[in-house]
This record gives sequence, structure tokens and C-alpha cells, in this order.
Amino acid sequence: MRQKLIVIGAGMASGRVLEHLFDAGADFHVTLLNAEPRGNYNRIMLSPVLSGEKTYAEIVTHDAQWYDANSVTCRFGERITAIDLAAKTVTAENGDVLAYDKLIFGTGSNPFMIPLPGHDLEGVIAYRDLEDTQRMMDLGPDNKCVVIGGGLLGLEAAAGMAARGVDVTVVHIMGHLMERQLDEAAGYLLRKALVDKGITVKCSANSKQILGENGKVRALLLDDGTELPCDLLVMAVGIRPNVKLAQEAGLAVGKGIHVDDQMITSDPNVLAVGECVEHGGAIFGLVAPLYDQAKVAAQTLMGQKAKFVQKELSTKLKVTGCDLFSAGDFADGEGREDIVFRDPARGVYRRLVIADNVVRGAVMYGDTADSNWFFGLIRDKTDISDMRDTLIFGPAYQGGSPLDPLAAVAALPRDAEICGCNGICKGQIEDAIAEGASDLGAVRSTTKASGSCGTCTGLVEQVLAVTLGDDFVVPAAASICGCTDMTHEDVRRMIKSQKLTSMPAVWQECGWKTSCGCHVCRPALNFYLLADWPLEYQDDPQSRFINERKHANIQKDGTFSVVPRMWGGITTPDELRAIADAADKYMVPTVKVTGGQRIDLLGVKGEDLPHIWADLNAVGMVSGHAYSKGLRTVKTCVGTDHCRFGTQDSTGLGIKLEKELWGSWTPHKLKLAVSGCPRNCAEATCKDIGVICVDSGYQVSIGGAAGMDVRETELLLQVATEREAIDVIKAVTQLYRENAKYLDRIYKWMGKVGLDWIKERVEIERDALVERFELSQSIYRKDPWADHVQTKADRYRPLANLALEAAE
Repeated sequence: MRQKLIVIGAGMASGRVLEHLFDAGADFHVTLLNAEPRGNYNRIMLSPVLSGEKTYAEIVTHDAQWYDANSVTCRFGERITAIDLAAKTVTAENGDVLAYDKLIFGTGSNPFMIPLPGHDLEGVIAYRDLEDTQRMMDLGPDNKCVVIGGGLLGLEAAAGMAARGVDVTVVHIMGHLMERQLDEAAGYLLRKALVDKGITVKCSANSKQILGENGKVRALLLDDGTELPCDLLVMAVGIRPNVKLAQEAGLAVGKGIHVDDQMITSDPNVLAVGECVEHGGAIFGLVAPLYDQAKVAAQTLMGQKAKFVQKELSTKLKVTGCDLFSAGDFADGEGREDIVFRDPARGVYRRLVIADNVVRGAVMYGDTADSNWFFGLIRDKTDISDMRDTLIFGPAYQGGSPLDPLAAVAALPRDAEICGCNGICKGQIEDAIAEGASDLGAVRSTTKASGSCGTCTGLVEQVLAVTLGDDFVVPAAASICGCTDMTHEDVRRMIKSQKLTSMPAVWQECGWKTSCGCHVCRPALNFYLLADWPLEYQDDPQSRFINERKHANIQKDGTFSVVPRMWGGITTPDELRAIADAADKYMVPTVKVTGGQRIDLLGVKGEDLPHIWADLNAVGMVSGHAYSKGLRTVKTCVGTDHCRFGTQDSTGLGIKLEKELWGSWTPHKLKLAVSGCPRNCAEATCKDIGVICVDSGYQVSIGGAAGMDVRETELLLQVATEREAIDVIKAVTQLYRENAKYLDRIYKWMGKVGLDWIKERVEIERDALVERFELSQSIYRKDPWADHVQTKADRYRPLANLALEAAE
């Protein structure tokens, strides 16, 4: 007979138990009950859902198909009202009595609500589940929110709402943020980063009363008399194990449900896992021990020997884009001493607490790349006497001179986390390599390690090198083309350092294998020379792709697509009439509205190009550069002109940006958007450069994409005025022009140099970058259609330079 297994709570820990059971082929008849009206989802990822980085669907761990495939009877939205341990039954709130052979408690925890006067007012919520998240997402950008609690959960709630344009204030009773994970110095850096994001932070602030009006929250009153107005108040001050049901059933309960090393409660047929558990006097909130509990519980259910052992834990977090790490005991104490490294310009801080030549604790902020190594020193109680002088700099500097970092990687245990974004440990990567993954791409596709933010790429390659030994091949940088062994970066450095201002000079100095380049390298060289030496170099049209030479997009039947520019997506009746007349006159078969808020005339014959341009020029329309490696469009919403949610004149800013940036050649196509409020109707967060208008100014973000790669932008800077926003965008565009590899979109370039480097350069060199951009624009910002309307009409009949056309 199949044993009946009832699971109470569809959380992350109980879900992992089921995964282990099904993976091992265990034969249970499983019934899963959950008070929430849904199955297992990754609660850790509620913050990205709140900020808009992810959707709920993307954080679902087990969907309906998974439950169906494993024959799980799901009863979601149903609470258990009673448990009879003697009869081995549970009673659902609808009265159904369900028998079990084995029962698992996965009831998790409840958010702690400070019993302040007014805590029961409408608009006072916790931050615990999807419903709480939705309440915060529903708060409009013209509203105010107060978050009580400066721990991880509270800060993520604050950051997510601030990203949506909500005016957020964090109130924390302690002297610095995240005091359990960070010391005062690191807490200060985190606070500074939050303030830079527009979040108000009040530490050493004691909440006295929640004020209301007509039954709804109005403000938080502090004990110093300060009133903080709010439309929503979020309490994120901790959690308590959810033990009420277990206690009523007669199970042994303390702070949590008591379990032994096999995760068995005081009843031999009942197990418990997750945040509801107390083991050895400890309760648990981090994912790693919960997953260890789940594995032990599954083994126990299958009759295998297993033992849950509490491990020393490190905390590695990413709060509002800032990397944090802490491990061990970093409190001050007698006989302890500190080694501290600070780099304020980069926002990097490291502190090691040492006693008896052993690292007892570590705190890291901003740069946590060596955190696994430091954690190993703490866990293994390593004697650091011989490396004390260089200890703070990490494993690469041990032994008197920079040492092979592979030694440190080789020493890491199999359970050491390598990829924090996806929770991938060294052992999983080693297993993937043993199964045939022999390079970074294969490891990434198999395990997802290095597939998210990419910061662990070097560490993953080191694991490959350690595991494969001599069989590991270091990826070689690709040359610009077959004409040379030099990379794009090599060639561009040569152009800059030797002031090479012509293609022949480049071919000569670089020792080109051919005398005049090829269809692959000539477009790249033409761009590098044009971007680096706008005064000395003259654009070479024959070194451009066919679309750029003909100033229109060639279609598969040999006809062309003509897209006139519509500044910021705005048009006029005269322009629309001109487009309609041109479509009739030149028998254009297809007229289509583009995603960039323009009109595309598809199917124009090559010989008609100068004539259709002339007709459109007559009403002032110029090329939309829909064919170029340059600015394409600036998409806008209507902003304050018409929308009741608009905070700034997004349409006006979009038009100004397009008029100042059009005609600029860039390494790849460049798409911009300006949204008048955080509702983001112009989809600014998936463009190369996007602007979100908020009450306090303009949030300029970069690095988005919505093609074969889908990327969300990352915040570059927030500025107060429209002029500053335009200058920042000019500066980052020029920085991109001067440094990126040809045909790399901004997100690829950003992945190589890092957002922090870009931000630092824009902040320090903004005026100089803007000046260089405007110099280039003074030479190249002209309408190619107008240039060719009167002359060389016949050049648009033949298709010359077939090699370039084939490459295009």
C-alpha cells in the first residue's frame, strides 16, 4: 500500500522535500495543503517582483504541471483547523477529515507586528507574501510609504517601492542598518547608497504611534514628536515561527516546533522543516539550512539514515544593487583586533576580526569576490600568522607576492557557493564538468552559474581550470577579422595611442595581412577612426554596410524600407498627409507603424529613394536612421501634457534628446525612451538608455535590451533637471562611442567594463565628454536624405560591394 503523506504548507522547504522524494522515486500518495491560494514560489524573489524586475510567474518554483506530473493532490487556499495525532488525521476548514501515515509541518513563520497604537488601521501591512507585495505595487508614485525596519526585508521593500517612484522613508530603531549582518561602517555605506537612490533613512528612531484618519493610516509618530505622513505603512521587523497549529495538536513546541536530528517532532509520524522548526535551541531564516533540513527529512521518510547538522553560516546578500557579506562573530571584544580596508571612492569596505591568529568574523561591502575564501578561514579556524600582512587583500596576495589564485579555489569545499545569483555551489559545477561540460558556456547552460550578473565568471573559470587541469583551455580573444591577429581592443588602443587617423595608417602599423582590409574589419575601422578623430578623419561610405550607404533598409526582395523621423513620436497632419501622398505616388505596398513610434514605408524601389526623400523633405521630414549603427528613436509617453500621472514633460524631453543626438554614429544601434512616471508606458527600462521621470527629477538608466537578449536597464544616475539628464545621456553616449567594441550594444559593453566604472567616468568627466560629443555632432549631424536629393540619384540603382551586402 502506498503511504499517505500530508504536507501542510507549500513553502520552499517543504517543496524541496517533495523534490528529493520524487527524484529518488519514493512512492507516496501526497496531499499538499496551503493557506495561500497558490503553490510553491520563491519568496526570496518577491523583492524583484516588487521592483518590477520579475513577474510572479517567473518566481514560481512548482507550477500546476509539476504537481500533476508527480500526482500531488493540491488543496490550495485551504487551512487546517485540527490535527488528531492519535487518529493520524487532519481536518480541513471545510470539514474534510484526511488520514495520513506521515505528516510534514511546513507552516513557515508569521511576520511580527509591533503592537503600536493604530497597528490595526487599514494600510498597515507586513511584507511576507504575494498579497503584501501586490499592495505595495498598487501604491502610486504620488504616494508616501513608511517602512519600519532596517533589516534586509525592510530595505528590499523600500528599494522596490522607490524604484516605482514612491516617496519612501525607512525608520530603524538601531543606530545603523542591518546591524545583525553589518558593522557600523558598512551600515553607513549602505545607508549612503539608499539615500543616493532617493530613500529617506532615519536610524535611532523609535516609533510611538500609528496615526489614522477615517480608519486608514495617515502617518507614523516618532517618540521625538516627528510625524512621517504615509499612505501605506510596512512593518518588516522580523518573523516568528508559525507554531499555533502544532501547539494545539499537542506537539512539543518552544520558539519553534521541536525536532531531532532526523527532523522528527515529538510524534514519530510527524516531521517539520523550515522556519517553523526549532533544532538544538536554534530557529532558522536563511535558505541554506532549510534546504539541508529538507534533504534530511526526505531521507528520513525513505527509511535512510540522515542527520541534520547546524553549520556555521555566512550571509551573502545583494541589497538594492550593493553586495554584502558577513560571517562569524564580528563584534568587538577583549583580545580581539581588527584589520580594515576602506576605499570610499569605490564604496568598498572590508573588516576582519582576529583573535589568537584566527579570523573570527568578517564584514565586506561593495566587493565580495573573495568572500568564500574568507569564510573558509573562519569555518576551518585557519592560523593566519604567515599571511597577516596581506590577509585583507584576499587569496591572490598570499605568499609574499601575488599567488596563483587556483590554490584558494582548489581548497574550497564542494558546498562553497560560487554563483550567488543562482545558488550554485562548487560541487554542482564539478559534477557538470564530470558529465562533459568542458568550457564556460557548457557550465553556464548546465548549471546557470555565471549566467545572471556575470560577476562570478572568473571564479567559474578557475573551478574549470582546477578540475580539468591541463585539459582546460583558456578562451582566446577573437581577432577583429582574418586580416589580422589583433583583437578589436588591440586595434583601438593602437589607433588612440599612435594617433592613427586613416585606414592605410592602421593597416601599415598593425601589420595587416591584406593591404586594404575586408568587409568584416572595414566597417569597424571606419567607426573607430570616426569616433576617435572626428576632426582628422573623413567618413568612408564604402566602408559601411549597404543599408548605411543607401540610407534605407534593404528588404529580402531588393526593395527598401523608408522611415522618416518623428521627433519623440510626435507628428502633424501635414506630415501624415505627406506620408500618405508618398505611399500613393510611389505605390508603396505596405505602410506600418513601428515599435519606435514611427511610420515605415515598406517596398520602395531603389530608383525611387531620392524622389520619395525629396517629397518628405518638402514638409521638413528627415531620415529616421532606421538603418544605422547610431541613434534610432527616442520613444516617449505623453507625460504632463495630458496624463494625470505624469511627473515631468517626458514628450518634450524625448524630442530634445532626439534632436540633439540624431545623426550620431555609435558602435551599434541606440534606442532611447522617456517615461513620464514609474508606470513606464514608454518601456524605458528595456532600452539602451532610458529615462524614468519622478517627482524629484529624472532617473537615467542604461543597458536594457528587448531582442534576442532581454535585459532590464540599471540606474546610472538620478538628476534634478532636464538639462542635467540631457548632458548625462550625451556623456554616456560619448563614453560608449569612445570605448565600446564595434557591434556591441550598451549592455554588452557595460558587462565588460562594469556599471560602476561607467558611472564614475560620467560623474568625473561629464563636461569633457559632452564637449567631445557636441564636437562630433557639429561635423556629422546632417540629414543624408537631403544631401542626396539633388545629386547622384543613379547610385541607388545598382547594389555595389557585394561582400558588404552579404555580410549585412
